[in-house]
Amino acid sequence: MIVEKDVEIPMRDGVRLRADVFRPKGGGRFPAILNIGSYQKDKHWVPPPDLEEKDNPYMNWETVNPLWWVPRGYITVRVDGRGSGKSPGQTDPFSLQEALDFHDSIEWAARQLWCSGNVGTLGISYYAMTQWFVANLKPPSLKAMIPWEGAADMYRDFAYHGGIFCFGFVSNWYHNHMAHHLLGKPQQHNPDTFAKNWLWHYLRDSLDRGAYHGRQANWDNLDIPLYSVGNWSGMGLHLRGNTEAFVRAKSKHKKLRIHAGTHYHPFYAEEARRDQLRFFDYWLKGRKNGVMQEPPVKLLIRTGGGKGYQFRYENEWPLARTQWTRMYLQPVKTTARAGEPVEGRLATARPRTRRAVTYSASGMTKAGVASASWTSTALAGSLPRMGVSFETAPFAEATEITGPVNLALWVSSTTEDMDLFATLRNIDPSGKDVWEIGQQQQPVPVAKGWLRVSHRKLDPQLSLPYRPYHTHDERVPLKPGQVVAVQVEIWPTCMVFGIGHRMRLDIQPRDGVGAAPYTHYSADYNTGSNTIHTGGNTASYILLPIIPPKTKRR
Repeated sequence: MIVEKDVEIPMRDGVRLRADVFRPKGGGRFPAILNIGSYQKDKHWVPPPDLEEKDNPYMNWETVNPLWWVPRGYITVRVDGRGSGKSPGQTDPFSLQEALDFHDSIEWAARQLWCSGNVGTLGISYYAMTQWFVANLKPPSLKAMIPWEGAADMYRDFAYHGGIFCFGFVSNWYHNHMAHHLLGKPQQHNPDTFAKNWLWHYLRDSLDRGAYHGRQANWDNLDIPLYSVGNWSGMGLHLRGNTEAFVRAKSKHKKLRIHAGTHYHPFYAEEARRDQLRFFDYWLKGRKNGVMQEPPVKLLIRTGGGKGYQFRYENEWPLARTQWTRMYLQPVKTTARAGEPVEGRLATARPRTRRAVTYSASGMTKAGVASASWTSTALAGSLPRMGVSFETAPFAEATEITGPVNLALWVSSTTEDMDLFATLRNIDPSGKDVWEIGQQQQPVPVAKGWLRVSHRKLDPQLSLPYRPYHTHDERVPLKPGQVVAVQVEIWPTCMVFGIGHRMRLDIQPRDGVGAAPYTHYSADYNTGSNTIHTGGNTASYILLPIIPPKTKRR
């Protein structure tokens, strides 16, 4: 393998970014796999010992391993994004400028004597997100893309979940990489890196009214063959982008895969690399390997606990045989009580009588309601149970729920706004949570969804019965006691609830169990009481995608 370090790539404005190029010895022209980002191409990643690809000097966080790809006839190119690593300029992750630089890097690679002219993009997380934004620009030499766990809308997927700012992850992620650059080894390359007031812009632009142009996938413009890869554990960052891509991108050639667990173990698994290789061999090398004749959807079916899961092929998303089932909220108490696990039931029968259950709108800490204190936000996700919970009866048979989920509620508050944090949990017969493995190896529940009630306005063209789409372009405040209908988008999920298990729905004013690190800023108006209304003409329900077993062909 030939390794070329710190190769200069000229941008259209004269800036020259630095890249490392890994290519086969002996000459020839090969397809290139590119990524660009701020994670520093020279920063060696030492993987965990249970990773299927082993450590070597060229391992780099969330990027492909050259020692595996180059012998298979590919060139890998890693580019330090503008203002990061060894590249000059001002750092602005996930921006239009970064997409333009990605475009120019792709076209530069395609012109090199070692390149066949066909370029693909592949990488995890950051290196998946940027793929959506460069695809907006339609670089001629980009022939295929594999965004592996990639948020596609920097408002809805990344910064504002249901209009609520993802304070824990967004701020910590940015400042962590600023520290890597200014306090770590690369500080001598660009001491003015990460100088842009990036976080301020995200906080300032708290509505989606044009400021996120260039930071959102343009699905109508995306016609490149794509293999969109999500993770059931990716609620709060990536999963929504991958399922939206498969449904809405205009590409005629697209596949969807959803796995589980951390976001790095599956990427480097042998079976995953085979999927990646076959897709690129078809689109970048023209090998007729049948990959596009196979069913387009590959789902890892979770059965609880994180072990022994198997993939299943499907022909569409959401699944055509889905039995969309309303489970109605039926309170058995009128107020939430400390120390009691649930306030109501989930059942298929629609309650005829109107009822309501009320809970505190504040996320109480041991110091009381301290919304002006940084500790109040730092403790998000680690507080005692709050809000209200509803639970199904024990399942009499194994019950699969796979697909998007919509929580339709009637709500009111004594305050001018209301934050809704929804958590779906798998409760075993002994009453304990069955946890899944999260992206960061943390325990996570089945699914999560969020909505700030002043953001309840829906886009009628993009909303679906099972997946609401909120415009987030204006705030519509509440009047005290005003009862309104809202729809909470719970991100797609997959779980087979075992016999005797229950599904629990938590509705809370703050982050619930398994939220970290994707915790949120709780606004300081949450000091009154919130109410969920049920039954009659205010029947609140959760719409579940129940999947019957596949019919066996005779």
